[in-house]
Amino acid sequence: MEKKIRVVVAKPGLDGHDRGAKVVARALRDAGMEVIYTGLRQTPEAIFQTCLQEDADVLCLSSLSGAHDYLFPRVANLFKEKNMNDVLILGGGIIPEEDVPSLKEAGVTEIFGPGTRTDDIVNYIKTHVGKSV
Repeated sequence: MEKKIRVVVAKPGLDGHDRGAKVVARALRDAGMEVIYTGLRQTPEAIFQTCLQEDADVLCLSSLSGAHDYLFPRVANLFKEKNMNDVLILGGGIIPEEDVPSLKEAGVTEIFGPGTRTDDIVNYIKTHVGKSV
């Protein structure tokens, strides 16, 4: 039996809108992945601990508040500090194109903006899980 991909979907910071995160979580679950949704207003440390405890293969961060340029790198840095380089870190939400390069440099593997098809996210995860990040 093939091991299911384990995904944590998290909303860092004070962002109070989670409809998109829930849509993504449902699509990943429908694609056969195990999904853990952390809920709203999570700290970077709590998100890291959830990924550690749940043995996550993927972390999907969602931000609509504009704080992605601080929160996403902070979360990615916790993974680097603990040498957890096998977790694929993805970001989504309202993220200006000019912010994408610095987020990727910080350790976020890919960014999915508004209008991204959920099938594209599913396929990206299936293609990239288990590869060196």
